[in-house]
Amino acid sequence: MTLDVRVSTASPLCGVAAGVLLQTAVLGGLAAGVGLGPSGWLAGAAFAVSTWAVLSSALIRSGATSLGPANAVTLARCTLVGGVTALVADSLANDHPPVVVLVTLAVVAWLMDGIDGQVARRTGTTTKLGGRFDGEVDSILALVLSVYVADSLGLWVVVAIGAYRYLFLMAGWGLPWLRAELPRRQSRSAIAAVQGIVLIVAAAGVVPDSVMTTIAGVSLAVLTFSFGRDILSLYRKHTTETAVVRTAPASEPFVGVGQSS
Repeated sequence: MTLDVRVSTASPLCGVAAGVLLQTAVLGGLAAGVGLGPSGWLAGAAFAVSTWAVLSSALIRSGATSLGPANAVTLARCTLVGGVTALVADSLANDHPPVVVLVTLAVVAWLMDGIDGQVARRTGTTTKLGGRFDGEVDSILALVLSVYVADSLGLWVVVAIGAYRYLFLMAGWGLPWLRAELPRRQSRSAIAAVQGIVLIVAAAGVVPDSVMTTIAGVSLAVLTFSFGRDILSLYRKHTTETAVVRTAPASEPFVGVGQSS
């Protein structure tokens, strides 16, 4: 008699659980090295639990049998972003945050952004979930850094740069056509990378605030162009598909995008 034990959902969850343990180790290292107050621990713990819950649910829904090497790299990068989140939360109650440590974690997390994609392509494990996970980590890092530099550059940085993507996602709740898949563009990735560089430089405080504000303003203009182009592309796609539906012969069933006759 052979016992067949299936672990199709347990295997990826084990990988995510390992990420939570790594996040705890990162927070412990920060606490021992530079000190971490209650707000930092709370933010870091909330980040770890949220990552575990959302990523575990997404992996189970996708039917993944393992976390995968590329997602493992992204998860490791995510733990660094969790450390940045903890330090930023702690800085709200601390007049002298460990800027060097915060910026170092942010730089390493930013530099690792291209590694997971390369790993996915070389191992043949490229998935939509992996791309979405990678993008979410980028967005969270930008939002957290925006919160940190808002004190020196102004609250508009948080609203305009850090929260831009989340405002776009919320708009999709009321306008479903905004949730359609966008074509891959290298320029979009490049613009997102530039936002990260600008925010990291602003967080480092190596450029005068007056100059940094101008740079952030230019960065915002480029980001606005990128989002505007994507929104226009999605709107044109929506209006084209709507027009096809309206002009389809009544005697023949319409075959929409993603369907087969």
